Amino acid sequence: MSLDRSEIVHQNFIEKIKTQNLPNSNYDITNSGLDHDSAIRVFKSQILSRHLDIISRRLQKRGEAFYTIGSSGHEGNAAIAAALNVDDIAFLHYRDAAFYIERSKKLPNTDPMWDMLLSFAASADDPIAQGRHKVLGSKELFIPPQTSTIASHLPKSVGAAFSIDLNKKLKIEGSLPRNSIAVCSFGDASVNHSTAIGAINTAAWTSYQDKPMPLLLVCEDNNIGISTPTPKDWIKNKYQDHVGLKYFECDGLNIFDTYRIAQEAQNYVRKNRRPAFLHFKCVRLYGHAGADMQIAYMSQEQIDTDEANDPLLHSASLLIQNNIMTHDQILDLYNGVEKDVAKQAEKAIKKPKLTTAKQVMASIVPPKIKPPHETNKISIKDRQKHFGRNYDAQNEPAHMAKMINWALHDLMLEHSEIVMAGEDIGPKGGVYNVTANLHKNFGPARVINTLLDEQSILGLAIGMAHNNIIPIPEIQFLAYLHNAEDQLRGEAATLSFFSNGQYTNPMVVRIAGLAYQRGFGGHFHNDNSFNILRDIPGIIVACPSNGADAVSMLRECVRLAREEQRVVVFLEPIALYMTRDLNEEKDSEWSLIYNEAKPTPFGSIKQYGEGKDLVIITYGNGLYLSRQAEAELKKDINIRIIDIRWLCPLPSKEILKAVKGCKNILIVDECRKTGSISEELMTLLTDHKNVARHTAEDSFIPLGKAYASTLPSKESIIKAAKDLI
Repeated sequence: MSLDRSEIVHQNFIEKIKTQNLPNSNYDITNSGLDHDSAIRVFKSQILSRHLDIISRRLQKRGEAFYTIGSSGHEGNAAIAAALNVDDIAFLHYRDAAFYIERSKKLPNTDPMWDMLLSFAASADDPIAQGRHKVLGSKELFIPPQTSTIASHLPKSVGAAFSIDLNKKLKIEGSLPRNSIAVCSFGDASVNHSTAIGAINTAAWTSYQDKPMPLLLVCEDNNIGISTPTPKDWIKNKYQDHVGLKYFECDGLNIFDTYRIAQEAQNYVRKNRRPAFLHFKCVRLYGHAGADMQIAYMSQEQIDTDEANDPLLHSASLLIQNNIMTHDQILDLYNGVEKDVAKQAEKAIKKPKLTTAKQVMASIVPPKIKPPHETNKISIKDRQKHFGRNYDAQNEPAHMAKMINWALHDLMLEHSEIVMAGEDIGPKGGVYNVTANLHKNFGPARVINTLLDEQSILGLAIGMAHNNIIPIPEIQFLAYLHNAEDQLRGEAATLSFFSNGQYTNPMVVRIAGLAYQRGFGGHFHNDNSFNILRDIPGIIVACPSNGADAVSMLRECVRLAREEQRVVVFLEPIALYMTRDLNEEKDSEWSLIYNEAKPTPFGSIKQYGEGKDLVIITYGNGLYLSRQAEAELKKDINIRIIDIRWLCPLPSKEILKAVKGCKNILIVDECRKTGSISEELMTLLTDHKNVARHTAEDSFIPLGKAYASTLPSKESIIKAAKDLI
């Protein structure tokens, strides 16, 4: 028995057409809505998809192609593409090559065969990813590229769908048409992932409240996830009566039935602006990927049964039985496409490849653009009316929480496309009152109280950013980011990389975090590790230590999102939110004036003092504590303190310039010794003779009076400095 089932299925198709041994079908195509010409077109898309699967395996054996997760068995999704508009944004399952091919036919001068062959060959000429990954994606076809992730694209599809009608309320122009819908396809195994469950729940939760959610969820049910069977009728029984979700079911082996039901589903979504779940029943041929041997976990009888249900055989049977095509025409078409694919493949593998790190990394940082929306001109009178009694207070000292709140108000006045989203940020004003009155002043369309699911919050932001919105999502506590971090790592930060800068999702993610909250919440609310953010290519992490910097840095973060399309994390030190004093009660040295906040360009550090005996490099709470220690240390030591402010990427050149000529360098890092930014700083400063670091212990944060026992303190910084000198 051949190990490569793709060749067996290929030969079986040819043999069954020749011998006219095809599945019987009594399906009446009259009312399907798919006319004869369209049916032939869909069938051609299925055949091309099949031959691309076969050639990918043949080329892989020759070392010329690098991806063999195919679409064979799922080719009926071409009929779904036929039922949709070309500008219905589609977040596709990786087995949706036939969908991609069929959609390409709705747009002149596209060549899906050539584009996909370039993708298989990892060619630099690949129009979407330039060889960085084999992805299904096209800017012109409204298909953002997806990698072979499990369900992580569902949350952003919810966000994109929500953004369509949101833009109507905001009265701003998005990149998605006003009457469009969003489409998201995924497998029956992926639907069990917590990310999928959360996203589907969010869509239904939104619809249940009569809020627009024009989303078509397509579950491609092939009855197996790699080697684990899906329980019989699991998908149907789970979703046919799901609250807030309309259920549709189609036979994915029958292009006429699939087209008819897909039309019904998309009409329902488009007309009612509510989500629908399309259960698309199909088979999986060949196994999960090229290296997967089904015989290891499936009986030969099961394999034969699936192969007998080859959707191409079913399509051929329907076309022949309804006098649309003949056996000979189908065979000629099939063989002709095979020859064309083979011929073009030999050309594609000769096209140039990425060869250098510079070439590969060129698309990590998105291109700069002119923002699609103009900045609103806000007069003094407008601001006076908006801020009321707080207008005059902006010339008086205030703490960080209040200043961030004012900055958010001003930013939302200036930029109508800014939308905030997060847990409790609405009428309550957030846990720490940082978002107070924003919901009242800008309304629920721009200040969205979300459900309690961080994956959905970040997915909402990513999806909205697809539609010319600048989202400012809030993660309530840094510790809450960890269960949703892949939305930044695997989705937001990779989008520009995998689309060569054609797709971006600019946003500013506000996260309340770091330690030093007095006895509150333990490590669930005192999280002193943001290391998960530091190793995500392309992401920016900003951390202010005082109110004035918070204002100017937040403004710069929004500029980076609007003009440079960056994904920015704005890390706010909770313990400094309400801090007013530095060394003594009521000295007000940490209370600053909003209207005096100076611009803070990306990557700029801040220096306190000019001393050369000792320089302390720090950030966040570390700056506050170091400034306290300074009062004692400067009695005997000439000192300067550097606030890094921009934590990722590290402003290395600025730091090296600031420490030049200093005898001793002390790094004060409130995060853990292992995996903290202090390690990167030590590496940066290896040329300096006397460098030390003072960090938190490798421990979680305890509750109660011991809250700061594992963290740097004013006293421990003084001791570390004196020991160093």
